[in-house]
Amino acid sequence: MYHVTPILYFPPVETASPEGILAFGGDLSTQRLLLAYKSGIFPWFEADEPILWWSPNPRMVLFLDELKVSKSMRNILKKEVFQVTFNQNFKAVIANCQKIKRDGQNGTWITNEMIEAYNKLHELGIAKSVEVWQDQKLVGGLYGIDLGHVFCGESMFSLVSNASKVAFISLVNQLKTENYQLLDCQVYNEHLESLGCREINRGDFIKIIKRT
Repeated sequence: MYHVTPILYFPPVETASPEGILAFGGDLSTQRLLLAYKSGIFPWFEADEPILWWSPNPRMVLFLDELKVSKSMRNILKKEVFQVTFNQNFKAVIANCQKIKRDGQNGTWITNEMIEAYNKLHELGIAKSVEVWQDQKLVGGLYGIDLGHVFCGESMFSLVSNASKVAFISLVNQLKTENYQLLDCQVYNEHLESLGCREINRGDFIKIIKRT
């Protein structure tokens, strides 16, 4: 496995392990994170681990026209139970994503180091958030990296039922209006599949990321 050096470089994604780990070490500088996302790579590690860089095969994505919205979800959206904003409180969104308890996880992979790094990306207009409000309280949201034609989703949270789904659907509708090609969801889970996401070959994903 490649040990990341101070040089801004990642090995070819084809050299990743079967689990999808490409490299370890390095830092979370703005330049390295940008290179990673533009190369189809993302960091994912626990607080007591070195930085791990991933490029899984297959890759979980959503082609925007394949979004699935259930009848009950359409009713919730129609009732306007929630209010949705974009990039109004990035710091609160990522902080909630860090704190939320998730099934099968003892801790969080969103370390304080990652929060600092992604807040810097947000200040540069690269990391963006969706906020979901109810009675003027932040109850859900998501954040990710905006590459201009692909949005790389990182994490979402929900303090009340359906809030994160509302964030996800609202993001997809916004990306559609701006002619994005897809939403990167990184790795498979059933919740994402229920929303229309599917796995594609890493090579096909890289072609879309790099516009080749």
